[in-house]
Amino acid sequence: MKGTQKHVIIAGGGVAGMEAAGALAEMGYRVTLVEKGQDPGGHLLQWHALFPDSRPAEEVKSYLRKRIGNHNITVITGTAVEKIKHHPGGTVTVNLSGSKEEKADAVIVATGFDLFDARRKEEYGYGIYDNVITAPELETMFNGGRVTKADGSVPSRIGMIHCVGSRDEKVNNNHCSKVCCVTAVKQAIELRKMMPACEVFCFYMDMRMYGPYYEELYRESQEVHNVNFIRGKVSEASVNINNRLVIKVEDTLAGRPLKMELDIMVLMVGMEMAEAGTKLAVASGFRLGINRFLEAGDHHYGNNLSGVSGVFYAGTCTAPMNITDTISHARAAVAETVRYLDGR
Repeated sequence: MKGTQKHVIIAGGGVAGMEAAGALAEMGYRVTLVEKGQDPGGHLLQWHALFPDSRPAEEVKSYLRKRIGNHNITVITGTAVEKIKHHPGGTVTVNLSGSKEEKADAVIVATGFDLFDARRKEEYGYGIYDNVITAPELETMFNGGRVTKADGSVPSRIGMIHCVGSRDEKVNNNHCSKVCCVTAVKQAIELRKMMPACEVFCFYMDMRMYGPYYEELYRESQEVHNVNFIRGKVSEASVNINNRLVIKVEDTLAGRPLKMELDIMVLMVGMEMAEAGTKLAVASGFRLGINRFLEAGDHHYGNNLSGVSGVFYAGTCTAPMNITDTISHARAAVAETVRYLDGR
């Protein structure tokens, strides 16, 4: 069988799923893209601008929407993939929510990630204090064109708290989420551009600037935009009688404790394996790694392989990634899928 005669189901309609669907459809394969939310796009939908070049997120959203506009793609939303089973004859059965079933020649799992629930770090007061927000919530403010406190007033001092839910044994997340540091730097620069009179502080453990131009962006944030960086972990937050946030932190470079008032505290929440992905893995017999993301067949040359014939992995269901790496990983998953289908 060739082209549209062969059917591939993609579990997850985020960046990886949309890219994989578009690539397969261009090659003539029939694709069903299954997304549990109401719209494809995943976490990218709420993003305003992307690092490291402040590119409008809408440009990437538009690119991906065009990718899934191919006539070979059927998009199913509001539906989760609950179980995948490979049969000896080569067919893969996919069970969907609502007791539906689909059959395919191959499946790509692209279930993505969940953001860490900041309420699990009670010491930061998320969900308790009005002006403690997460990085995605700040991004929503950027989309609205205005950053304010809960009472509508303009902040004069904002703190960015790194590694919330990442590299933290207390919440059983020892892994690095890879994009939190650069997201903090990007957002800090945006804040300084939007509100030049506002002081912005980043409280970090280590600055892990993994990608191209990330280190340059970090330098720019200090040398051009006067963002302040303090190496130290915030131990707790409270509110004083003036309704300002008060944080306690140890400056580990200066070797002294600090107590600082803030108007807004932004929590740089990390990535965890998506709950839907975990349920799918358990139901389908897929292996989970020590970081609880999907365990690839081989970390060097089989990063898209699931260990189950006809089933492949794409994107952040396997590990934290930025958008660039997610798209590349999805394209690699397509290559593995096509090689498998052509070999049958």
